[in-house]
Amino acid sequence: QGFLYTAPVREQGNIYKPNNKMMADELSGKVVHDVHTKEIDRVNRDPKHLNDDVVKIDFEDVIAEPEGTHSFDGIWKASFTTFTVTKYWFYRLLSAIFGIPMALIWGIYFAILSFLHIWAVVPCIRSYLIEIQCISRVYSICIHTFCDPLFEAVGKVFSSIRATVRKEI
Repeated sequence: QGFLYTAPVREQGNIYKPNNKMMADELSGKVVHDVHTKEIDRVNRDPKHLNDDVVKIDFEDVIAEPEGTHSFDGIWKASFTTFTVTKYWFYRLLSAIFGIPMALIWGIYFAILSFLHIWAVVPCIRSYLIEIQCISRVYSICIHTFCDPLFEAVGKVFSSIRATVRKEI
């Protein structure tokens, strides 16, 4: 009472627990996706190709024997197998040990980055642009008031100068 605006009362309940049958029927036909628990692709783990040129390193990219300098076939095959299996399992071991802590660190970092961008950087830039508009208008008025007449006068002085080029033999 006495307020110009009253908060709306929602009789249907919220979207997760509808109170009436009509709202429950509406939601049953819709698929609701939560962005935090979305299904991830476990086959294609780099769909945006972030690491195509960096970490796709195979045995042939690191170790190569030129023509005329070859080791025994068994040594070459064992070296290939050792390199490939070691890289595969050591990566799995490192990601098992450090994957979740690094995901936590990167999640915190990008949350802080997003927070600073949303709440500090963009408002500062917008504020700067608003303030610089006032300064640019004053600057423009000063330039047009003081410099334009000077430049026009200098231009008229130098416009009467004529130069001719003669070639003497």
